[in-house]
Amino acid sequence: MAINTQTFAQIVSNAVTAIQGGASQLVDMTVGSILRAFTEAIGALTLWLQGVALQIAALTRFASSNGPDADSWAADFGFARESAKPANGPVTCARFTATAQASVPVGSVVQTSDGAQKYSVIADSTQSAYNATLGAYVMAPGTTSCTVTVVSQSVSASGNAAAGAINTVGNPLPGIDTVTNAAAFTNGSDGELDPAMKARFVSYINSLSRATRGAITYAVTSLQLGVNMTLTENFTYSGAADQGYFYVVVDDGSGAPSTEFLSTVSNAIDAVRPIGSTFGVFAPVIVTANVAMTVTAATGYLHSDVAAAVSAALLAYINSLPLGTLLSFTRLVQVAYDASPGVANISAVTVNGGTSDVAVSSQQVAKAGTITIS
Repeated sequence: MAINTQTFAQIVSNAVTAIQGGASQLVDMTVGSILRAFTEAIGALTLWLQGVALQIAALTRFASSNGPDADSWAADFGFARESAKPANGPVTCARFTATAQASVPVGSVVQTSDGAQKYSVIADSTQSAYNATLGAYVMAPGTTSCTVTVVSQSVSASGNAAAGAINTVGNPLPGIDTVTNAAAFTNGSDGELDPAMKARFVSYINSLSRATRGAITYAVTSLQLGVNMTLTENFTYSGAADQGYFYVVVDDGSGAPSTEFLSTVSNAIDAVRPIGSTFGVFAPVIVTANVAMTVTAATGYLHSDVAAAVSAALLAYINSLPLGTLLSFTRLVQVAYDASPGVANISAVTVNGGTSDVAVSSQQVAKAGTITIS
């Protein structure tokens, strides 16, 4: 229920009117009089109490709570905000001279050229060069490069990086001359914001009945931040009709979720699926979008800076598109213009060599390939 509020002037005016109406011949309510000062003091106290009432109302309703107060309110229902995630991925360390053994210890630091983003080397037994005994990635004599896994020191989306952006050794690494990331880092994310948390809470409440589309959607999207999915009922993945079967295509934001993640999704669905139904879980098919365009920089701006801003904006936009979302050709132009005030003109735009939208089915997801800004 909404609380009817009054301003300080309204409170004082109503009090004066009430007093004068009851004893107009006995009181002096002119500005500066004793009774007027008393009335204004009561008005100020009433205004404070009104503010306290509004604050209590805000904190006791999830829709009007924010930040920690929203977290506290949702915790009573066993519901929590999705936390931020650092970006991580592989980088290639290389050397010019390979006569002796060289190593990249866990904890070593690599970074972008400006030092704005730093990444720490972590242990990863799936990388062939990792040696658990030494706690390092090892290059034997004659080997000129190895792949190591790193994680951003910034636990947020700021750790995401375009291909080739991680290109500087951050601390002394004897025998290592260069470092680069062949693929973009796109799996870092900021913590869930209040609007998204509140929208997901509605899905959570709707999922409590179980055995529904909403329950399955909530079970999958709550596994971690950045997950999106499509659900198709009564058809197999190949398109054949099959009553009682459904399949889910799920993306963890990378476009290529691991086998372990798909297994986790399957377990989450199995816990809420309708009895008697069968289902399948699939990774998305990546539709690569290679974008090229010519950017004219405005007076006073360096073309290289403007081009870098446009490239980063296009990368972020394309890689953020959910499953089954068409990649609009004209939207790319808009994203390029919005990337920097230094963009004076955009021309010669192509996507995969053409000038049409890129169709994406419910089984596919668009991801950025080569972005060429000239």
